[in-house]
Amino acid sequence: MNSLYTELQWLQRAPHDFAERLKGLANSSGFPSRELQALAQHALDLNQLTKLANAIEKARAKANPGGKSLDPLVPFRLAVLSNATFDLIAPALVASGARHGISLEIIQPSYDQAAQEALTPDSKVNRSKPDAVLFALDYRALPLKLSPGDAEASSATVQGAVGYLQALRGGIKSNSNAVCIFQTFAPPPETLFGSLDRALPGTQRNLIDGINRELAAYALATGDVLLDVAGLAETVGLASWHNPQLWNLARFSFSDELIPLYADHVTRTVAAIRGKSAKVLILDLDNTVWGGVIGDDGLEGIEVAQGDARGEAHLAVQRLALDLRQRGIVLAVSSKNTDEVAREPFEKHPEMLLKLEHIAVFQANWNDKATNIQAIAEELSLGLDAMVFLDDNPVERGLVRKLLPQISVPELPEDPAYYARTLAAAGYFEAVAFAAEDLQRAGFYQDNAKRASLQKQMGGVDAYLASLEMTITFQPFDATGRARIVQLINKSNQYNLTTRRYTDPEVAEAENDPEVFTLQVRLSDIFGDNGMICVVVCRPFESGVWEIDTWLMSCRVLGRKVEYIVLSEILRHARAEGIHKLCGTYRPSDRNKLVVDHYARLGFTKVDEDSSGLTRWELLVEGAEPETVPMKVVSQGFVAAEEKSHA
Repeated sequence: MNSLYTELQWLQRAPHDFAERLKGLANSSGFPSRELQALAQHALDLNQLTKLANAIEKARAKANPGGKSLDPLVPFRLAVLSNATFDLIAPALVASGARHGISLEIIQPSYDQAAQEALTPDSKVNRSKPDAVLFALDYRALPLKLSPGDAEASSATVQGAVGYLQALRGGIKSNSNAVCIFQTFAPPPETLFGSLDRALPGTQRNLIDGINRELAAYALATGDVLLDVAGLAETVGLASWHNPQLWNLARFSFSDELIPLYADHVTRTVAAIRGKSAKVLILDLDNTVWGGVIGDDGLEGIEVAQGDARGEAHLAVQRLALDLRQRGIVLAVSSKNTDEVAREPFEKHPEMLLKLEHIAVFQANWNDKATNIQAIAEELSLGLDAMVFLDDNPVERGLVRKLLPQISVPELPEDPAYYARTLAAAGYFEAVAFAAEDLQRAGFYQDNAKRASLQKQMGGVDAYLASLEMTITFQPFDATGRARIVQLINKSNQYNLTTRRYTDPEVAEAENDPEVFTLQVRLSDIFGDNGMICVVVCRPFESGVWEIDTWLMSCRVLGRKVEYIVLSEILRHARAEGIHKLCGTYRPSDRNKLVVDHYARLGFTKVDEDSSGLTRWELLVEGAEPETVPMKVVSQGFVAAEEKSHA
């Protein structure tokens, strides 16, 4: 088996004193989440993962009775339905969850009870109200009837298998409304006809391939989540994935050696559901983007050419960076170099794939890398946990890990030929959904850096805002914007007052409920379109009162006073609906301290606060006048109150 994947080689090796450090945490007061998360950042074997999971469970049991915070770990309840033995896997999931910022609680019913648990309203899984249900089924759970050469029978078998999975989903959705995570199915390596199996209808390989295609299309259409176990098994090798001896002895659906890899993939998917995927790739230059040192070797001496083994390796890094940018990942540079020297290859080397126009923030100076990365985060208005730093130098990697532990820093092998593969294997940019605006995200943040530069040149904030010539557009939720709305709700953490999460069906329900007021907000300016930057949901609380259930904004529009214009729009509709008071809640988390004074700045009055820091605020609609901001306002698609009443 390939050691990159089996040993999770993008992670640091486990510390020699791993066991001692775990024992030390056992006596900690509260929930030592940061220390546990730090230990989880290492490549741990199954035994170490199990020990870490036990420590997490004990610490959580001590912390929760007193209502102590689990921050920065985000709580998540995951139910698992499987036709295989899962007892050894569950602890590995808990420990791997900490690696990805998740405090994971596993709900595991009896063995091989998927249908009973999904379809029974008061089953263990449905009673537990999980955040998500993982259908951890392998191909043996499916009603597969082989029919070699019979296309009609083959199609019926595929549809029957997918229909079975749809029925399970229907039970979960109607009984607990949890997010459904479907695994694709890894086919066994054994064949009937050899290479013909893939093409011939009705063979096991052909049936499983068809089911995977149908399942992927179904999950995409319904807003469910796909975990591509078939792809993972093919990556490590089907013969390595399937262990017939373990299946016969203990009903293990895959090799126990691959549990750490599987657990990492499950939990990176859960983290992506909670919006914890990285958004920025920060690149070192010398011996990372190109071979050699530009300051010493000069433009002609660096290795970045096709036909040269080392040059091809570094071009692969550039190619992956460009592909990531195309899907919406922001690129930045942090290099110890003179600025003009560092820029020269981008401007003059004919073999360079990366150009300056692809880089949102370019930090080339003699500061330490940690200082430069902080500057990049500030210029992009993003948190440090949104950053991945790629550097060939182990000293620089160690410094950034020590000073900025929130940053993801992959270990790299000695051979640059494997840099790109290692970065991709680490899964920092895992996605569970894709919206058209994702293609533009890198451009949004690049334009944001230009705005930051312009602001430095202007005399004051008001003059700067006026110079942007901003246009803000308000619309209620609709089907066109739904994918992006769901994505924002589940990914926004910093400028998010309540951090409530909603699935696609729940957003559709709010969209179609005439009693619920919704806003999707877009912003454009002289630098371009920022896309959807804000989501608001207001629900009736009592007669004449709206509760602001959800208010979140993209951090890339911080400092533009958008919140004042959004409040003005809420107030305008509230008056039209006969609402006399707005109520808002600030629910603190480790990542939304940015908005602790949001309601205070907007003129709300605090009416309550509890021991956790949760505060409630009120604003009388009559007489409320938010600060004016130089901005063109477009409001479209709303139904007037009298039309709602008539409808």
